[in-house]
Amino acid sequence: MARGTMSEDVQAQIKRLILRRKLVPGDPLPTEAELVELLDVSRNSVREALKALQAMRIVEIRHGFGTYVGTLTLDPLVEGIAFRAAVRHHQGEASLYELMEVREALEAGLVASVARGLPAEDLAVLRGLVDRMEKEAAAGRVESATDRAFHLALYRSLGNHLLSEVLDAFWDALRRVRKDLDDSSQDPEVTWRQHQEIVTALETGDGDRAVEAMHRHFDGIRERLKDAAQSRIGAV
Repeated sequence: MARGTMSEDVQAQIKRLILRRKLVPGDPLPTEAELVELLDVSRNSVREALKALQAMRIVEIRHGFGTYVGTLTLDPLVEGIAFRAAVRHHQGEASLYELMEVREALEAGLVASVARGLPAEDLAVLRGLVDRMEKEAAAGRVESATDRAFHLALYRSLGNHLLSEVLDAFWDALRRVRKDLDDSSQDPEVTWRQHQEIVTALETGDGDRAVEAMHRHFDGIRERLKDAAQSRIGAV
């Protein structure tokens, strides 16, 4: 069996073991020696497989303590999406637009559902975050942490943890790429007002208005990306 194929096979066996034993993040895995015996493979194959699974956050190797089920976060997905977008952007492709369009499709497609049944406590959180944005805008910049918290709180009522992680992954990937490319051109007051429009629509339970407000929010991002692209072309 080819080396790569052997590593992939051992990875699959370890993942099946986690599922079969119903292990959760933080639970200990069998020791390296125990895995060698359980899976009937070499120690080197086990080590390679564990390193690969650690990169995917499926396992966590704590040197001197053992191996545990990992956090199972989408961090590797974020890294992959962000790097792909950055590479293709430098090749002249519209990768940032594509990344933004995926986020827009997800968020605009979901916000109407949020408007139909947003709990009062979630609405209060969103109002508080918009108030914070107003103060930050007055100081010259809306913090990315505030924006991130807003978009996470926006879909919390849907009760879909995977959806929240995927949306956050795309939010973070777009932020990372724009930061790496030094795209920080945004009017903080416009950012605040766009989020305020979304909350105003949610307060009235108007799904159509919330969708329109969400599209206007992304129109602003779209324009900034367009302006940044034109600036780079002009500088060449």
